[in-house]
Amino acid sequence: MKVLVAVLLACASPFAAAAGNLSSAPLFAATLFDLDNKAVAFAGYKGKPLIVNFWARWCGPCRVEIPELVDIQTRHKARGIEVIGVNLESDAPPVRDFAKAYDVNYTVLLTRDKGIALMQALGNGKAGLPFTVVINRQGEIVASKLGAMTKVELETATDAALK
Repeated sequence: MKVLVAVLLACASPFAAAAGNLSSAPLFAATLFDLDNKAVAFAGYKGKPLIVNFWARWCGPCRVEIPELVDIQTRHKARGIEVIGVNLESDAPPVRDFAKAYDVNYTVLLTRDKGIALMQALGNGKAGLPFTVVINRQGEIVASKLGAMTKVELETATDAALK
């Protein structure tokens, strides 16, 4: 009976608990680019609780999710959470304009040509968008989700990152 309850709870989980073999190392080893086309070593984010959201301007579910990510950043920044939007595009000016139009208040970095491989290394074998990885202060992936996260899921992710 306990096993059945555990399975039902796992199925009801708003996002997938990270598999033991997933590592955040590929992300922290990556060099991405800010909206001014300057190189940014992702290693600079080590030790911080992160919600890392892979997205693109042309992705409809990504657009729906952005206001919730903005809200999480606004309400939980004082607790130490960092939302990082990792855009799969190469050209910074249109992404910068898009971020401004959507009132994005969190860091946006571009992957250029490394996005698909990076997502796959983090457990997104389908390379679909949006894709979110939740990382705690120890650098462990504590959860991930392929698809847009709801407000409740983002709150749960924030709590998981801060533990």
